[in-house]
Amino acid sequence: MIVSESVRRRLEERERLLSPFAARSFESRGRERPEEPSPVRTEFQRDRDRIIHSKGFRRLKHKTQVFIAPVGDHFVTRLTHTLEVAQIARTIARALNLNEDLAEATALGHDLGHPPFGHAGEEALASLLPEGFRHAQQSLRLVEKLENGGRGLNLTWEVRDGIVNSSKVREDILAEGFGTPATLEGQVVKLSDAVAYLNHDIADAIRAGLLAEDDLPDMVKERLGRHHPERINTLVCDVVESSWAATGETGAGREQVSIGMSPPVVEAANVLREFMFQRVYLWEGRRRETEEAKAVVAFLYDYYTSHPEEVQSDFVIATDPPWRRVADYIAGMTDGFALETARRLGYRPSRM
Repeated sequence: MIVSESVRRRLEERERLLSPFAARSFESRGRERPEEPSPVRTEFQRDRDRIIHSKGFRRLKHKTQVFIAPVGDHFVTRLTHTLEVAQIARTIARALNLNEDLAEATALGHDLGHPPFGHAGEEALASLLPEGFRHAQQSLRLVEKLENGGRGLNLTWEVRDGIVNSSKVREDILAEGFGTPATLEGQVVKLSDAVAYLNHDIADAIRAGLLAEDDLPDMVKERLGRHHPERINTLVCDVVESSWAATGETGAGREQVSIGMSPPVVEAANVLREFMFQRVYLWEGRRRETEEAKAVVAFLYDYYTSHPEEVQSDFVIATDPPWRRVADYIAGMTDGFALETARRLGYRPSRM
């Protein structure tokens, strides 16, 4: 064991070479329940592994990203989206000499609480629950309370902070929306999320026949690139260059350091986001699909709140009020399971 513990110490020593603004695992604000350290992993590496081995993470492979229950093997799922976010976040964190392990763990956990049918399911639950519903808060609830039979994953404070503050709003790719992560690594994940979904959603829309790459606005093609690899490279490189102070090599103080983009690239990214809302996210055919998905969630919620005794899941807390148990149960469902359950209980879809 003494030999093994030297592995973790060596890894922690490497963290001392990171930017002075990077989060270091041995300086973490800790876990809600203290634990003995791992002999061969840092605390953030341990969090990453716990997330990967969780039930919530495995369920992401059957949850919608944009297109609901798509026919085809190459459409993005919530799991493949999560992996793309983790890859982009690690690339940016590495370039800025930040903590890759923290960025990766946060990215892998940021969407664990997404309900079935993507944002359609989220909007449905938000309108039904007494306290509303946001997937980032549900992700935090999952890792703190629902996994491991109600014990949670007992993650570090830094990972939990990055998860709950990962959501953005529509107006601006740099808007803080629902909170700012305390660590630069968490900020990297928040922006990496947008970089990932903007690009893979274009690819899915092209795959679905809704768009051609030539349809993209001229500003987007000129500033970001005409093809998928070009756009990702442009966005990632711009984040690195615009956030270079995070490396600690410019003499800037911590209050002057943030993760961002240059004004021309931000403008083009926002033009692209609005274009995607108009042509894809709010497309008439998708609106019909979205309303159907919301109807499924509403049906399940109404049924189970009327029959709470039928909620049989280890992803709920028995002492919670019925509406909370039902919400946790539905939020944990995959698309296929939600559809199958609704049909079994008497729901008759119009088109799904």
